[in-house]
Amino acid sequence: MENIKRVFASEYETVYGQTETSPLVTQHHHDDTLEDVCNTIGQPLPQTGISIRSIDENKIVPVDTVGEICVKGYCNMIAYNGNEKATADTIDADGWLHTGDLGTMDSRGYFCITGRVKDMIIRGGENMFPAEIENVMLEHPAIAEVAVVGLPDRKWGEIIGCFLRPETGREVDQQELRAYCREHLSPQKTPVVWCSVEDFPLTGSGKIRKFVLRDNYLAGDYPELT
Repeated sequence: MENIKRVFASEYETVYGQTETSPLVTQHHHDDTLEDVCNTIGQPLPQTGISIRSIDENKIVPVDTVGEICVKGYCNMIAYNGNEKATADTIDADGWLHTGDLGTMDSRGYFCITGRVKDMIIRGGENMFPAEIENVMLEHPAIAEVAVVGLPDRKWGEIIGCFLRPETGREVDQQELRAYCREHLSPQKTPVVWCSVEDFPLTGSGKIRKFVLRDNYLAGDYPELT
């Protein structure tokens, strides 16, 4: 952000939304700090309501607690054309559109995105958020790219798997990565499975296809780090 402001001699603001919300629901103010612009998605636009709601009970959660970002306002779509079930799954009985994004709201009403609902890992009844673990692992100097995925497990329901692409010429081992993770995260957030990959399966827009990673691992395509 600092480079953009310097090179183009312009201000920079972050916005957030999706097609179903026509499209924007939050934006920064022109005089917000660089820290807020980099680390939040701003505050709701006028006449737009946003709430952070629990995944299991669809109730508003406390400030600074992770939940699903939900939107209510004139911006919301009417329906998915010709798909009543998809519409009912997205817009609840009270008119809240469920974005599928996980996030938090602070005491000032600024929102942050922390991941996607479909990527959330439920380990022994406790919710784990891949983006939190991925952001920590990306700080490791030997890791170029990383994706954290939930893998099926008989005891815990799901366990955490970490798939990584090392920086060119660098090697990593499981013990080193586990120790690094334990320094920066609580023990239950430490991945159980560690796999090194040469390339990630990507969507057309360049996003990692995590369900393909999971399927490929279960098919035995990715050997675990030792």
